[in-house]
Amino acid sequence: MSKLVSDTAMLMAAGLGKRMRPLTATMPKPMVRVAGKPLIDRALDRVEDAGIEKAVVNVHYLAESIEAHLKPRKMPSVTFSDEREELLETGGGMTKAVGAGLLPDPFFACNADSIWLDGPRNAFADLSAAWDPDKMDALLLVVTHARARNFDGTGDFYMNGAGRLSRKKPDRIAPFIYTGIQLVSHRLLRDAPDGKFSTNILWDRAIEEDRLFGVAFTGMWYEVGTPQHIKPTEEALTGG
Repeated sequence: MSKLVSDTAMLMAAGLGKRMRPLTATMPKPMVRVAGKPLIDRALDRVEDAGIEKAVVNVHYLAESIEAHLKPRKMPSVTFSDEREELLETGGGMTKAVGAGLLPDPFFACNADSIWLDGPRNAFADLSAAWDPDKMDALLLVVTHARARNFDGTGDFYMNGAGRLSRKKPDRIAPFIYTGIQLVSHRLLRDAPDGKFSTNILWDRAIEEDRLFGVAFTGMWYEVGTPQHIKPTEEALTGG
């Protein structure tokens, strides 16, 4: 197994899941089942398969159901970052967990509702192999449109030959889509705003400093943002 640069992954599980309504009227989005398994279990299974020992899961919406579901899990060992008082979004959630001493430097971060099938090497090993802390504040796992399923957007980033990322230009198509998986240095979170904010603020600063990088994923990634995405994803996963 390829050596990983961190033993901890943060799973972002605090969102309201509005696009997944009506399913999320009674359950948090990470608990929505795809092919018989909750989304958060699919993500944690990938974390476990990669050999990552610890997971930090942030919770806000219907937090008790996620906590109760994950309590029996042994690998990875799960710690919760409680955001019941205020939904902090991705940037605020990571900043709170770092401030509480829950996340090492660097750490992996992953959307709790991500579904992906690894290529020749697992996603976290891909990130680890490309990581250079002297050059990078964050390293994003990105995927081409050909390796993305259920995705009907225009992409997120351009990536140059050195792996540096830049934003999609208005009214253009960008060849790379962010998968929701990244490797993050504490340096990215320095001087972060208080309260809730999007990681996009920090990414934009890193782009200006030439310190936001990407690595192209060699597997397949599935967008599961709405109820309509579930059936085609299940068919792809089960070969049905």
